[in-house]
Amino acid sequence: MDRSPVPESRSIPFPTVAVVGLGTMGTGLCEVLARAGREVVGIDVDEAAARGCAAALERATDRAVVRGRLTEGARAGVLARLRTFPDLRAAADADLVIEVVPESYEVKQQVIAGLDRVVRPDAVIATGTNALSVTRLAASSAHPERVLGLHFFTPVQAMRLVEVVSSVLTEPSAVERVTALVRELGKEPVAVGDRPGFIADGLLFGYLNQAAAMYESRYASREDIDAAMKLGCGLPMGPLELLDLIGVDTARTVLEAMYAASQDRLHAPAPVLGQLTAAGLTGRKAGRGFYAYDAPGSGTAVPDAAVPDAASSAAGAAWGAPPRPVAEVGVAGSGTMASGIAEVCARAGYAVTLAARSTAKAEAAKARVATSLARSVARGRLGAADRDTALARISPAGALDALAGAGLIVEAVAEDLAVKRELFAALDKVAAPGAVLATTTSSLPVIACAAATSRPEDVIGMHFFNPAQVMKLVEVVRTVRTADEAHATVREVCTRLGKHAVDCGDRAGFIVNALLFPYLNNAVKMVQEHYASPDDIDAAMKLGGGYPMGPFELLDVVGLDVSLAIERVLHREFRDPGLAPAPLLEHLVAAGCLGRKTGRGFREYAAAPR
Repeated sequence: MDRSPVPESRSIPFPTVAVVGLGTMGTGLCEVLARAGREVVGIDVDEAAARGCAAALERATDRAVVRGRLTEGARAGVLARLRTFPDLRAAADADLVIEVVPESYEVKQQVIAGLDRVVRPDAVIATGTNALSVTRLAASSAHPERVLGLHFFTPVQAMRLVEVVSSVLTEPSAVERVTALVRELGKEPVAVGDRPGFIADGLLFGYLNQAAAMYESRYASREDIDAAMKLGCGLPMGPLELLDLIGVDTARTVLEAMYAASQDRLHAPAPVLGQLTAAGLTGRKAGRGFYAYDAPGSGTAVPDAAVPDAASSAAGAAWGAPPRPVAEVGVAGSGTMASGIAEVCARAGYAVTLAARSTAKAEAAKARVATSLARSVARGRLGAADRDTALARISPAGALDALAGAGLIVEAVAEDLAVKRELFAALDKVAAPGAVLATTTSSLPVIACAAATSRPEDVIGMHFFNPAQVMKLVEVVRTVRTADEAHATVREVCTRLGKHAVDCGDRAGFIVNALLFPYLNNAVKMVQEHYASPDDIDAAMKLGGGYPMGPFELLDVVGLDVSLAIERVLHREFRDPGLAPAPLLEHLVAAGCLGRKTGRGFREYAAAPR
């Protein structure tokens, strides 16, 4: 392309920026920079990559014109500001150079050394690494004081977070200038120190690694793992889908760097990542990774050998057993979860017996259902007649004997094993033969509840998420004694309730909590080590990972005492040192700082809720 005049003065941060490496990240950077008025020099030894970068900019700006976000004249200016070259010498006049070449010390060091020979003395060199040591890369430069990390997230055009990484060698003025540029691009800069993974990837990749290991152990299917984290935590993508998007080989490289620094087993790459990488099954870019895709580079997953056909995935068919009939559902408990489950079952057409320790408590639980149904009517989500019909299906009772006619009994009492075992022993005496007994525990062993009965084959886990009326996920937990018919029954009930059931085995945390709470614990460790603040970590995970809440917001909502209890269960079950609760979490709980419910946790609140 011919070089267009530079309309901006050189007083703006970095009027000319070179981008080395025109893959997905580099192409996105070129678009963002060109649209922000920068002269952009795109550099890649692969001519096809350079052509692809220019073509992508043409397509993106064409869409912007069609949508009225860019005029034809402005589009012409953006296109003119991008020039592509095959050689580093094209960066000679750049004020800032951002390298986004493959995640390899050798490759990146070669690029930085090459740039040293051509760029101006006042130019800043930024590495786009998301895992390698910025200090080590800077040390390969003749001018390490001008080298820093600039970690954008993909897609660059949409993701707002940018981690600005300083090494002990970085000149503060370079950081200030780069931070100003990031803000001008409409991004949110977060200043971090030099450690593998920084904030976002430092938390994200441990979680992804555990999900890969969970899949590799055949604890749960890839579809169930991904659905559980999307529906249970509100994440935009499941962990295995995300690994395919990032690139299985890239993820393994990041984890290797993290493990080399931390020696934490949670960062030791799951063997399946190495196996897929060696086989060339690196994710979307290869057309196959954890999932199969219709073409390399496509995001459209297609059925493969691991996908069961429709007939075999029907309730009970996969286990060779039909479901048992359920006309009435019994709910044991009177708290928020019990009333939520009662509401869901009644709205699905089941007769519901809501049994509590007293008639007054049962009536109060039904009143809570009435309030919830009234809100649904007020919001236009439910008709008044349907509200009345659902409420009429619920019969409150002050004794467990009232559950004798239920085909499925769901307990929703305190998360205390002794309490649950006592309840199951009592249910064993009153439940009809063949009735399925389900526990809603989120962390306790289901088999321990089953062992309190004379019918362990009829006991199963049915972990609803709170609020049960809203959350679509139910983790269905089979023990080593659970009968196929009991499992098929619960799967069929979930379908009728409009819930998405995922199958998993009876081990601590099941799917969601086993992946979620180590991530939360690692976030606490970052604060404990003074690496980053809760505000920066929350911002990083929301802006860089698309999480609906940051880890510290979530910890304060869940309750630090609840979180600590789950962490202890996970640590006791798996005996992994990396799962040991962070001392800071233990100290806050000991001090009575339990989160929103006490008015203080990782943050202070105006008043604790009554």
